Amino acid sequence: MTDFTKILDKAKELEAKMKESQEKIKNIQVEGTSGSNSVKVTLNGENEMIKINLSDEILKENKIIIEDLIVAAHNNAKSELKSKTSEEISKSASGFGIPGFKWPL
Repeated sequence: MTDFTKILDKAKELEAKMKESQEKIKNIQVEGTSGSNSVKVTLNGENEMIKINLSDEILKENKIIIEDLIVAAHNNAKSELKSKTSEEISKSASGFGIPGFKWPL
């Protein structure tokens, strides 16, 4: 019976750590770049774009090129956000004996 109690205690502890991680994730900000840093996109932890920066030089380019660079910078930021989010979740799950635990992103 004590094993079951230990399992429940660990589950409650994991739940608390996961809630803490969710709050930390909300505060994450990542920047994605493209075109030799001529386009920068900043996302928050909820995957919302909060800033976009276009260099003066890039504004001289063709509209289609600019659009492609914005998409590339956004995708770069999303990849960085996924990495940082997974890292934060892994920190929370470490020490709980959950081998191969991966956050479903």
